[in-house]
Amino acid sequence: MGEAALDFAVARLGECRIRSPLAQVKFVEDDARVVYPASLAEIKHYFQTGQEPPALEQAGPRERIFFDPGRLKCGVVTCGGLCPGLNDVIRAITLTLFRQYGVKQVLGFRYGYEGLSPRFGHAPLELTPESVGGIHEMGGTILGSSRGPQDVGAMVDTLNHLNIGILFAIGGDGTLRGAQAIAREMVRRGLKIGVIGIPKTIDNDISFIQTSFGFDTAGSEARRAICAAHSEAMGARNGIGLVKLMGRDSGFIAAYAVLANNQVNFCLVPEIAFTLKGLLKPLEERLAEKGHAVIVVAEGAGQDLLAEAADRDESGNIRFGDIGLFLRDRIRAHFTQSGSQVELKYIDPSYTIRSLAANARDSAFCLLLGQNAVHAGMAGKTDMVVSNWHQRFIHVPIAMAVSQRNRLDPEGWIWSSVLATTGQPRNLR
Repeated sequence: MGEAALDFAVARLGECRIRSPLAQVKFVEDDARVVYPASLAEIKHYFQTGQEPPALEQAGPRERIFFDPGRLKCGVVTCGGLCPGLNDVIRAITLTLFRQYGVKQVLGFRYGYEGLSPRFGHAPLELTPESVGGIHEMGGTILGSSRGPQDVGAMVDTLNHLNIGILFAIGGDGTLRGAQAIAREMVRRGLKIGVIGIPKTIDNDISFIQTSFGFDTAGSEARRAICAAHSEAMGARNGIGLVKLMGRDSGFIAAYAVLANNQVNFCLVPEIAFTLKGLLKPLEERLAEKGHAVIVVAEGAGQDLLAEAADRDESGNIRFGDIGLFLRDRIRAHFTQSGSQVELKYIDPSYTIRSLAANARDSAFCLLLGQNAVHAGMAGKTDMVVSNWHQRFIHVPIAMAVSQRNRLDPEGWIWSSVLATTGQPRNLR
């Protein structure tokens, strides 16, 4: 994205006139910023050309807030696929609103944006400190989830009718686009209702978000699957362990799982094209030399090798073919035709991983995301997501977050480290 397109200005509902009820906290000035460029060379470039480097608004509690907590009602919604940490974020938002700000009512909307559409008839769930007390120990989301857009006007009508002041939307790219549409409809109607996004993407593929919640848990569990695949491969003559992991458009989970477990010999990700011929030849060489091999493939890899998808899901995403099953069958067929015997074990832990409870690192991260989302909402911010950058929590306009996918750089250090760890050829075409 070009420099001119880096517009990090965050929308706000109006002037903050109310003193925050928070005590014993370090308030953040509203003009506090976190510099966007990652390297000294980039920063020097801006100063040498007389420009100020682009910077992101720093998150955190403000001394003056927009909403009167005693008169405020908030809503929470979770959308899209499951992800470790969803319940942790719901809990963090609820506890922060009640215990830190003194908000008296929080509603959880059921089954994603369906819960904001009257035609489905989903009654909201009352969220209280008592009802969310132990939910962080469970996977999934107590609110339920769904995919697909709903009528924006109807959703805004619901929020306005229920006197919701802030809507917290937890979800990925599609959820955030929906939140953006809701926020813009609020502006069109002149309604002072804030919309705060908490980015949920197990694939870590949302722009201007350094790490998404659930990613750490996913990597840890993926490592367990890889260990199992390695044991299976080692336990057989010409054994092959094949593991399919999440990653529709971005191969971060596959890449980091490989780096966390240097027993993988081939890593296939959406960002790097490969062919069957390009994979099978070095696989033959690996088996001839070592007698076993482990392959990790992200779900979005090699889609050009499969029949073109015929339809889309409720969110408009193309339904991918199953690259794991495709490779399993083609690898077996290849070695059978060549007169070689292999023992291939296929492992797909995707649904096991995404339905897990968050690990300790993710759980703490979710708490901080939830707290900072509430601080942003109380300060009248809207049409934004709370994120992290350079180890700081920040505010990112939704328009920027959904502007493009965050993807592995084929020339970057992460992929170079994967190649060094696996020993696979750089070119599998």
